[in-house]
Amino acid sequence: MSVAFIGGSDPIRRLLTLVERVARTDSTLLITGESGTGKERIARMIHEKSPRGRYPFVPVNCGAIPDGLIESELFGHEKGAFTGAVSQRSGRFELAEGGTLFLDEIGELPLSLQVKLLRVLQEKVYERVGGSQPRKANVRILAATHRNLEQMVREDLFREDLFYRLSVIPVDIPPLRLRVTDISLLLDFFVNRWVEEGRGDPIRFSPEALHRLCLYEWPGNIRELENLVERFLVLKGGETIELSDLPEKILGGASTGSTSSDGPGNRDARDAGTSAGRPLDLADLLEGESIDMPAYFLRLERAMIEKALARFSGNKTRAAAFLGINRTTLIEKLKRLEGLPPDHT
Repeated sequence: MSVAFIGGSDPIRRLLTLVERVARTDSTLLITGESGTGKERIARMIHEKSPRGRYPFVPVNCGAIPDGLIESELFGHEKGAFTGAVSQRSGRFELAEGGTLFLDEIGELPLSLQVKLLRVLQEKVYERVGGSQPRKANVRILAATHRNLEQMVREDLFREDLFYRLSVIPVDIPPLRLRVTDISLLLDFFVNRWVEEGRGDPIRFSPEALHRLCLYEWPGNIRELENLVERFLVLKGGETIELSDLPEKILGGASTGSTSSDGPGNRDARDAGTSAGRPLDLADLLEGESIDMPAYFLRLERAMIEKALARFSGNKTRAAAFLGINRTTLIEKLKRLEGLPPDHT
């Protein structure tokens, strides 16, 4: 399983079910999600599970290539096509023959190139820069972006026809803040992997530290969590990570690019650690020789649901959307957790 998608949370189960289904097709896909959620990992997973899996997977970051070079990078060029083109060169479409071309950050693709990509999607042919001979494009195209392409279409920054061609089947990756029950599993995975690679001594996280990590909003998502573990392996290898060891931005409940620490979004994140106004009793977790992690996360889940319902005055539809689950799932969780509140919807 791909690193970014270890876990059993509802959003991840739905995502992996969708991946299994779309992998069997040859449809063009648009993968969306915040930075650090693992869009390329999902694209690789889809490729590996597809009939094209034994052929190349070729990634291209459209935002990392200068506008003047990206056409040649994608389609290749003939000798003498432009100054410096001293020999013929294959492009990424050619290199991905039979396999999958992954166009990351598709929202950065210049408008002049968007129309040429549209032609490839429609007619399955392209020409090298400086050439006139049509070449067949036998590739599956997966595109990804962290930007709002629909908004870009309205602002005439992205072609509407290309947007609809790309988004035949949208695949949206949930941010880490909507899958907090997966955090402990991800921490274990990163620690174990790097210890096996000889990159540090084992570390563990105290219940209080883990609790705070589950309340943090994770603007950098999986990438930010992975970097945090690597930092602790270097600086605190062989030790237990306590609450006081966590970075200030995590201890303060604030996250880069979000509202101030006293803003409503962060108050909600901090207050999610209470149940019916009572703090979750972390001291209980320290009794005995082991911790009942499933029970602990069940209490955390209940606290988050209660806070979401309070935020939206008991409206289950809006609370479910806020939590990244559907209304039916929310009601099932409420029944399982007991104490179903009055229905205000």
